[in-house]
Amino acid sequence: MDALILAAGFGSRLREVEPCKPLTRLHSLSLLEIAVRQLASVGVTRVVVATGYLADEIEAALPSIAELAGILVEARRVQDYNLPNGHSVLAGAAGFSGEFLLVMADHLFSRQVLQALVDRGVPDHGVVLAIDRRVDSPLVDPDDATWVETGDDGRIRKIGKSITRYDAVDCGAFLATPALLAAIASAIAGGKAGSLSEGMQRLADDGRAWTTDIDGAWWIDVDDARDLELARQQVTEQCPELFASDEFQGSVPA
Repeated sequence: MDALILAAGFGSRLREVEPCKPLTRLHSLSLLEIAVRQLASVGVTRVVVATGYLADEIEAALPSIAELAGILVEARRVQDYNLPNGHSVLAGAAGFSGEFLLVMADHLFSRQVLQALVDRGVPDHGVVLAIDRRVDSPLVDPDDATWVETGDDGRIRKIGKSITRYDAVDCGAFLATPALLAAIASAIAGGKAGSLSEGMQRLADDGRAWTTDIDGAWWIDVDDARDLELARQQVTEQCPELFASDEFQGSVPA
């Protein structure tokens, strides 16, 4: 299975403390390496990283990440990384022919979240989004979250940062098909800016955007210094398999 990691953005809210967000380290591993390793653990054999801001620096780190993770990792540059993240999806996933996992470089997940998506599969040539029903979780930033309103059948009704009626939060992990790329392109052709959420809403309107509930599994969006500190405090407990080998014991706190 292929996977796409979005790593093209500026990371502006974290830049004062960490100039390159995807390469920000949590003990012995960077955010980007954690994402690659977790994807590999659920059966991904090739990871594409969509790069833009500080692309040279990020791309220079990929060979060692690929070697340690034991899978193919390649970069695809986004032509204009000032544009919304749907453009990164179009650039990074171009040529993908089947189901693929899609995650953000600054989102951390326990393996359970990604495994739930793989086990779920995608019906109707659409997309499945991992959601968290804990909308008031202290790990969720209400000013930055993407909210989701779901139907009784598990389909998405509405998705976006500004919707006022919702019952879940978007975790930033997707099992997608090329239908997502077509939906983003259709939204852009219709005058939208080209965000991932706009493409998701197109599929939702078509009845082809589904959800899977993470059922209390751990995840966090590392958006600012507070999030980073929380992630550093929790990641070794929540993702112990990443830090279990002798290779990492010297850099993980007791």
